[in-house]
Amino acid sequence: MQIPATREELFANDGRSDIALCGVSLSPGPARASARAAAHVAGAAGGGVAGAAAHAHEPTPTPYFILEDLFSRIHLDEGSHLLDVGCGAGRVLAYAVEAGLPGHFTGVELDPALAARAQSWTGPFDQADVVCGSALDMPLESFTHFYLFNPFDNNVLLAFLDKLEARARRRVVLVHMSDNGENYSYMGRPGWTLREQGEFWRYPHGDKRGFTMFGCPQHYSIWCFDPARTE
Repeated sequence: MQIPATREELFANDGRSDIALCGVSLSPGPARASARAAAHVAGAAGGGVAGAAAHAHEPTPTPYFILEDLFSRIHLDEGSHLLDVGCGAGRVLAYAVEAGLPGHFTGVELDPALAARAQSWTGPFDQADVVCGSALDMPLESFTHFYLFNPFDNNVLLAFLDKLEARARRRVVLVHMSDNGENYSYMGRPGWTLREQGEFWRYPHGDKRGFTMFGCPQHYSIWCFDPARTE
């Protein structure tokens, strides 16, 4: 593909990559944004899935160049099992399949329409699957890695970390993209170690001659949790 010269061209390239592998665009689109906004209004008055939706952020597909950078920083092997929390239509899963990453990749998505779209294209790929529901309702024991693109409010993040700590039976690695203001949630929790952190703002990454991707730098952090260190 042509090297992008603008943010819009980069997103267009990502969309073409989506279609080449998955047959569908993995962008939520305006219709899903409207549906998620309605879920927020309904959830403000109730619990359950609607209540969870009130605290869920709009799903944002991670640009492929960011996924390439982040996944180069963690070790995966055939025994790895990664959970993408708030997977949307499955961009992380698409990258894993396209890049030939080892291990298994599961996405969980609260929005039924987005989950259905992700399920529709992941079917032929044995290494990827998608669950419709909340990460707070899932068993987490089998996962070795977690990926979060700022999927929910901080209070839900804290509840997720509580559950992960209670269920983890081995050392796990968690990548949190765009955790601006939320990376402090991990600090001081027994068993957690910050492995590295950084930020994405421009494309190409770190090139001052490139173009800005976001309105402000987007922080990321990579954490390790070792349940043995909480005892």
